[in-house]
This record gives sequence, structure tokens and C-alpha cells, in this order.
Amino acid sequence: MRPILIYVFMFFLTTSPVQTVTGQAFNSNEPLANTFSIVAQDPLTGEMAVGVQSHWFSVGSIVSWGESGVGVVATQSFVNPAFGPDGLALLKNGLSAEEAVKTLTHKDEGRDFRQLAIVDTQGNASAFTGSKCIRYAGHLIGDGYSVQANMMLNEKVVPAMARAYEANADLPLAERVIKVMMAAQEAGGDIRGKQSAVLLVVGAKPAEHLWMDKKINLRVDDSEEPIKELDRLLKVHRAYEHMNNGDLAIEVGDMSVALQEYGAAEKMFPENLEMKFWKAVALANNGRIKEALPIFREIFIQDDNWRELTRRLPESALLNTSREELKMILDL
Repeated sequence: MRPILIYVFMFFLTTSPVQTVTGQAFNSNEPLANTFSIVAQDPLTGEMAVGVQSHWFSVGSIVSWGESGVGVVATQSFVNPAFGPDGLALLKNGLSAEEAVKTLTHKDEGRDFRQLAIVDTQGNASAFTGSKCIRYAGHLIGDGYSVQANMMLNEKVVPAMARAYEANADLPLAERVIKVMMAAQEAGGDIRGKQSAVLLVVGAKPAEHLWMDKKINLRVDDSEEPIKELDRLLKVHRAYEHMNNGDLAIEVGDMSVALQEYGAAEKMFPENLEMKFWKAVALANNGRIKEALPIFREIFIQDDNWRELTRRLPESALLNTSREELKMILDL
């Protein structure tokens, strides 16, 4: 499988198909990965995010980088993937976003073909656009964010992204980033079209465990409408946040909060049987079998596999009803 993006810049005037620069090699016949992106920090929560869309397969595997308590990085155009981990390492060592951008680009012989943007935990934003990035290319730095793009259809894309970010300050950071990406596409977007997108959100403080580092990590690797699909996935993510909150409330015996959270999730996706099912289980486990029965019945009518799943739950201590109540459920 060929590399997803070009790892170092291309000397266009050479006749040799393969060049080596600062120890990295690439094939000059590889296409350029054009991209628009945003890096930003929420001033209220301290969360940091990267949002990217590109006419390139699986852009999230190479352009977007982030770590809780450290910062976020977008490396694009003729991508130097080392900018991601190296940028985060520089931030960890105490450099600001601006210092990290200057350090990375200064030592890179391919800087004229690069785009790079970084936001640190202090909300400092910095960006770089090489002089040989394909137009329309550029970046705008605002209060706690930077938007950047290359090979856009027109010069309106980057300003539209900045306006959208500032106009949606009332939204949570992830939803705000989606609005920015939508604005970029509406303004013209990538001259070649669209294919993949990513939304990455990390926390203000270092994660207690590695698996807790990414608060949101959504990717659309190949789609005719990657931003719309990313927006849909974010809504699903939010719904399951409500489901998780409901489970936590059940654990501490707060049935009122649990049902409120389950209800919020179900309202977002009313056709989702999973959400209905665990709400019914929670009701049954808390002695509210009469309220649970109609929900179980509705689920079983649509898919009888849930009946069999219900039969298996007691052996895993996930359904704690009497035998009589379990029979009532299974006989629906």
C-alpha cells in the first residue's frame, strides 16, 4: 500500500522520480494532499481540538495530532508527519505553540511546501504556510485558534472558517469545529472535492490513563460527504455520552438522573433499539417492571434477538429481576 501522504517536499524542477531530503524519501509522482483544517482551544473548558477535511483517503491518520494536557497539531500540504509527534514533544518540553512552529519549520528543508498549525494548553495559536503551497493557500490566527488551507477553490475559504469559528462561540468545541468545516466547504472548499475528515478533541489536563487521552476521536476515511458524516457521528457520540451518564447514575442509585440521561439519548436517536433496551433493563432492575414491559415489547417486535439477549443477562448479573418478572418479560 502506498503512503497516504507525501512525507517530504518535492523538487519540481528535477527529472529524477525519487528524491531524498534530510533522510526522508518520497516518490515525486505521488499526488499532493490538499487540506483545510482548524486547531483550537476552548477558553472555558481548556479542551483542544483539530478538525480536518481533505480530498485524500484517511486524512485523520496523518494530519491531526493531539494529546491531553499538551496541545494539538495539524500538519498538511506536502506533509511532514514528524511534525505531529515532534510538535507535541516540543510542547511537553515547555515550548509555546509559536516556538514549536518556528523550531520545526526552521530545520525542515521542505518548509516552503508545508503547512503547520499548533495550539498549546495556554491557548496560544501559531501557524506556518510555505511560499510554494498551491494556491489558494493561507492561514488566519485568532484568539485561541488557527484556520489554514491549501489548494482551495478560491480565496474565500480561510476567512469563512475564521468567521464561522467566532460566530459559534456558544457551542461546545467539537460542534464549533464542525461548523467551521461546514463553512469552509460552503465557501468553495478543496478544488478537487472531498473524501475524508477527522475530529479530534483532547483534554486540558494530562489523562490519567492512555486510553482516556482522546475525549473525541472520530474519523471518516472515505465518503462522498465526509463532513456530514462526521457531524452525524458526533451526534451519535453525544447520545452515547448520555447513555454512559445514565449507567453511572444507576451505579450510585440515582434513578431520576439515569432516566433523564437515557431519555436524552433516546430523544436524539429514537429508533435506536440499544438505547431503548438498556433503559428498559434499568427500569426492571429498579423495581419498575410495569414501565419496562412496554419498552421490552416494542423492542422484541422489531428484533427478537433482543429477547434472547435478555434471557442471557441474569447469568451475568446484568438483569436482577425475580423469576416471575423475567418470565413476564420473555413472554411478551
